[in-house]
Amino acid sequence: MAGNTFGKLFKVTSFGESHGHSIGIVIEGCPAGLEIDLPFIQSELDRRRPGQSEITTSRNEADKVEIISGVFNSLTTGTPICLLIKNKDYKSEDYDHLKDNYRPSHADFVYDSKYGHRDHRGGGRSSARETATRVAAGAIAKLYLRSYNINIHAGVTQVGTIKVPGKENKFDWSVCETNAVRCPDSNYAEKMSALILETKKAGNSLGGIISCEIKNCPPGIGEPVFDKLHADLAKAMISINAVKGFEIGSGFSAASMKGSEHNDLFQNENDSITTKTNNSGGIQGGISNGMPIYFNVAFKPTATIMKDQSSVDKAGKEIMLESKGRHDPCVVPRAVPIVEAMAALVLTDHLLRSKTNKI
Repeated sequence: MAGNTFGKLFKVTSFGESHGHSIGIVIEGCPAGLEIDLPFIQSELDRRRPGQSEITTSRNEADKVEIISGVFNSLTTGTPICLLIKNKDYKSEDYDHLKDNYRPSHADFVYDSKYGHRDHRGGGRSSARETATRVAAGAIAKLYLRSYNINIHAGVTQVGTIKVPGKENKFDWSVCETNAVRCPDSNYAEKMSALILETKKAGNSLGGIISCEIKNCPPGIGEPVFDKLHADLAKAMISINAVKGFEIGSGFSAASMKGSEHNDLFQNENDSITTKTNNSGGIQGGISNGMPIYFNVAFKPTATIMKDQSSVDKAGKEIMLESKGRHDPCVVPRAVPIVEAMAALVLTDHLLRSKTNKI
């Protein structure tokens, strides 16, 4: 299987399956001498872990991370770092009925089509369980970004039809960790929680949007052709399970604007070059311009629902599929740290690349 590695200089390779012994990730290219804060890494994983509230899956994994290599006396050595998370609370028998049956909107059919064989237990490698490894690696990337005072904040700004008004840096990110939905507005968080619980009781699921803002990224970060900073951010976000859309800055609304409305005019503000507006979302020509980077990530409704659905089996016979197992009725609350982690991986990789462009 190809495609398990992400990044060029700060490179991560994840491994493991949902119901296997462990999941993990190997980080290559992390500079030596970075101080590793293990409690911080664990706290990031705790934000993503299952079983944390009534609006998430009931699977209860502690997601305790172990550092297997690459760190000595709390400092990175410059050698590959291996992070390991053991699986414990898995119930493979819940998936026995899926051995030869295909779930709607899952990767079952396409895995069989590509490989001729698949791990049907919890989706195997295609499970969102794999994203825990990204959060662990992203936490180390965040530690690296601290030295540049680069901060990444994300939150749930839409669940179903409930949407928080506002954009750019108008959200109060400090509110996100005070509610189960991780919404930057406590009033809307209550409405979102109620909708998720109502939908869960009905055996259905919801999608939503996560907004993310990156502050203090210096100008000049990014490669101007195929590896544009926003192109790599887009790839990073689209690689997350259940993501169906990405927009940066003005996004799709730019299609209905005139150039005179959309152009970000430059200004000298306190001896710094800034722009009066930020429709570009902090990136122009694939390179950061020093303004806040902001983007939205759209997630589809959870594909597994507690309703019988028509499908087919491996032989092509039509069946009625009964859903079992433990699943999130809405994935976005637990996906917030995943979005932040992937953004951190992209920024760290590009910061390291920027060092090779200058004498």
